[in-house]
Amino acid sequence: MDKFFKLTEKGTNVKTEILAGITTFLTMAYILAVNPGILSATGMDAGAVFTATALSSFIATLVMALVANLPFALAPGMGLNAFFAFTVVLGMGKSWQFALTAVFLEGIIFILLTLFNVREAIINSIPLNLKRAISVGIGLFIAFIGLQNAGIIVDDPAVLLKLGSFSSGPVLVALIGLAIIAVLHAFKVKGSLLIGIIAATIVGIPLGVTNLEGFKLFSAPASLSPILFKFEWNSILSFDMFAVLFTFLMVDMFDTVGTLVGVSTKAGMLSEDGKVPRAKQALLADAIGTTVGACLGTSTVTTYVESAAGVEEGGRTGLTALTTAILFLLAVFLSPIFLVIPGAATAPALLMVGLFMMSPIKEIELNEVTEALPAFLTIIMMPLTYSISEGISFGILSYVLLKVATGKAKDVSIMTYIVAAIFLLKIIIG
Repeated sequence: MDKFFKLTEKGTNVKTEILAGITTFLTMAYILAVNPGILSATGMDAGAVFTATALSSFIATLVMALVANLPFALAPGMGLNAFFAFTVVLGMGKSWQFALTAVFLEGIIFILLTLFNVREAIINSIPLNLKRAISVGIGLFIAFIGLQNAGIIVDDPAVLLKLGSFSSGPVLVALIGLAIIAVLHAFKVKGSLLIGIIAATIVGIPLGVTNLEGFKLFSAPASLSPILFKFEWNSILSFDMFAVLFTFLMVDMFDTVGTLVGVSTKAGMLSEDGKVPRAKQALLADAIGTTVGACLGTSTVTTYVESAAGVEEGGRTGLTALTTAILFLLAVFLSPIFLVIPGAATAPALLMVGLFMMSPIKEIELNEVTEALPAFLTIIMMPLTYSISEGISFGILSYVLLKVATGKAKDVSIMTYIVAAIFLLKIIIG
């Protein structure tokens, strides 16, 4: 195992990697409950979607572990599943089979783009200053998700957002969990995030946040037959299919690129020239996951920002991802155990990860406006638009515009111009 995953070379060990994998899984296990809820709004069978979610996450993360040897986990992406259900099906009036067909085509296109190194070239085109900003932006985005999951930040019609009630159970669970994690981390206790999640889950029992009603250890997996290989081929040449497919491609591509760059930057895994190690293999895992996921009956599979939680626990190799993958497979049979963990219990871990991902901000060039403003826009727009890809879009477009306007057009690579043009096209198409 040490030889296969190169544990010693990466300065890690089996125990650290397994703890990191468990931590990553627990911070993203919510997708097992959320994804069936969202996709079932289209008429899809919720039980079948649960099974598809777990299996597609297992397969994609397994490829990441064994082929890319990176500590990143994958699952059907939030935002992408909402676009699938609420925009394509409920908004445009298309069938869920139409949407699954678009996801399948997206996966095939991504496999081709990856094999021809197009997606890797896009990663390498992002300026180093923006790569650092992406890490910081993702940190704020993750923290924002954690604050929402705990009810510390809530919706408000008048001012968009406001502070939640500190007397509510979820908020108390999150704050207690945050205190536990912070203290453990201060004492350099290994596995502090995982311990905090478990402790917060236990604290949530008497507060009524952790629901044990009807709890059991095992659950037979639901059949995939209602959604397996349910494609709609008669619409693949329509303009609607093109528009939906283009949106899926853009959002997933830059969400994945942003996650790989951001988490790799924080983990100190970038090469000296700022490249993500084994990026091609990592992107292939994402593409295979999306293709297989569509066949199984779920929305686009993408690399999760919550992987940063495992990286913070010391995960540096594919053994972290392998651990997470195995837990996703077990979840098919042990779903009650994993689904009992409330969002308020994982929120403290996300808040701490948000803090940890801020560190690259120290290396961002802030004295040169053509570098500083794009970095700032990248950082601030991720949480405000609730999208990693939108943050990258603002960063790249402003970077190119400022460089050209100030006579520094030669500082911009050809590939960066191409990426900026793609983002501009996306804005025009809407």
